[in-house]
Amino acid sequence: MINTSYARRGIAVASHSLAAQSAAGVLREGGNAIEAMVSAAATISVVYPHMTGIGGDAFWVLAAPGQEPVAIDGSGTAAAAASIDFYAARGLQAIPPRGALAANTVAGTVASWECALAMSKARYGGRLPLSRLLADAIYYARNGVPVTVSQELNTAGKRAELEQVPGFADRFMPGGAVPVRGSLFAQKTLAATLERLAEAGLADFYRGDLARSLARDLAATGSPVALADLEGYVAREVTPLKLAHSTGTLYNMTPPTQGVLSLAILGILDRLGLAKLEADSADHVHAVVEATKQAFLEIRDRHVTDPAYMKVEPQSLLDDAALKALAANIDMGKAKPWGGKSKPGGTIWMGVIDAEGRAVSFIQSIYHEFGSGVVLPGTHVNWQNRGCSFSLSASSVNSLAPGKRPFHTLNPALARLRDGRTMVYGTMGGDGQPQTQAAVFTRYAVFNQSVQRAVSAPRWLLGRTWGSVSETLKLEARLGAALIDDLKARGHDVEVLGDFEETMGHAGALVRHPNGALEGGFDPRGDGSVAGF
Repeated sequence: MINTSYARRGIAVASHSLAAQSAAGVLREGGNAIEAMVSAAATISVVYPHMTGIGGDAFWVLAAPGQEPVAIDGSGTAAAAASIDFYAARGLQAIPPRGALAANTVAGTVASWECALAMSKARYGGRLPLSRLLADAIYYARNGVPVTVSQELNTAGKRAELEQVPGFADRFMPGGAVPVRGSLFAQKTLAATLERLAEAGLADFYRGDLARSLARDLAATGSPVALADLEGYVAREVTPLKLAHSTGTLYNMTPPTQGVLSLAILGILDRLGLAKLEADSADHVHAVVEATKQAFLEIRDRHVTDPAYMKVEPQSLLDDAALKALAANIDMGKAKPWGGKSKPGGTIWMGVIDAEGRAVSFIQSIYHEFGSGVVLPGTHVNWQNRGCSFSLSASSVNSLAPGKRPFHTLNPALARLRDGRTMVYGTMGGDGQPQTQAAVFTRYAVFNQSVQRAVSAPRWLLGRTWGSVSETLKLEARLGAALIDDLKARGHDVEVLGDFEETMGHAGALVRHPNGALEGGFDPRGDGSVAGF
């Protein structure tokens, strides 16, 4: 895919085409960008269930013309019973990534939808009923949706480690078999859960009959998450982090996400003089990889956690002097050693811009593919395993504590460029997210490539991501032998992958021009599309 998609009255992009269509449908009916995103978020929870769901977390960065951007933190907190001693009493030195003990945090996604819709109604005249916003998702869950290749391959690949996790096979392997691509995959119990939310309201997930059902089933599996944890949870409106960049002002999510890393990488590259380099050259790739190392090692591993526990102000990590110092550490002729500390994770990113110019960058996740694997029998909610990113070492910056928010790889990005353009962009893929954001943003905003080319062009990724456990610098073969050999000569530990690898994530981007023109690009590595009108 090389041709950018254009629209005038509204545009959406998602990693599954039906989610993009759900958003566009809401926009056509006069809904705003927030309402459209809730519809897309519900739909993708059904049609891409191995990557996301209502049992996970979500983050929003939103901008409206003439107003400062805002953000919503939908990260779930650790259960009151989840402590280092809780796991030590069970003979564990690390939180297992699967099963009930991995399901140790509240799911914040639905609360983030509730917070966003309250904002929509109060500030933007939102009027569409929740039943309309969830209608597509309910239909697809009740009547079935064609299975994607991605779902089939991920179910088959994770079957051995998840088949015995409570509830997994009942929802994701009907009849005891891996769903085959193209076959219809129905989720009738989940449909009933979504119908309950549409009728009773989103708060029912936390403080109603649905919450009580969730709590009973969580307890039955052995999860530490209790009804009181659900009842005490609310998503929060926060002020996003921002970066002064030569192209404009860039925004991203606050900790506990790694949004600060995504901004730091772009800030380091700006101070390194990226614009003077050749686009998509070995220098371009090397610079991004080395900036990534600096951000991960000097910022993430030292500082980023629940902001209530941080010893520095997150915005201070983006000060000009701090970024200049990190840029000065980069040797353009030689790769620095990489300690192999990256984090995996699958998720989805989506963007929406409406006719009035309100823009939403949104990311929703259950962390690893299928999350904890735990599917609650009464609702078929698949609970996330985000809490397995906590450390059981009391000295760790991300040590587990009751009520604490875990470190998140998730981070939705938004930029306001100097010429009046607004851009939303992002991707899935664990620690690949800041790297792919850097690739897409620099290609579009620094090197003036088209939106679709910026997303489709060959990519790279340092370290682990979803579907991969190696710590190599992964390169798509389309980058070319000469570039690959150049990077090897600089000392990079290179692994060459295929031309279009899903391992690189499902990226996307939308742009609104000052004259109201809209354009977008989606990732051919996934099952997504741009939908506009």
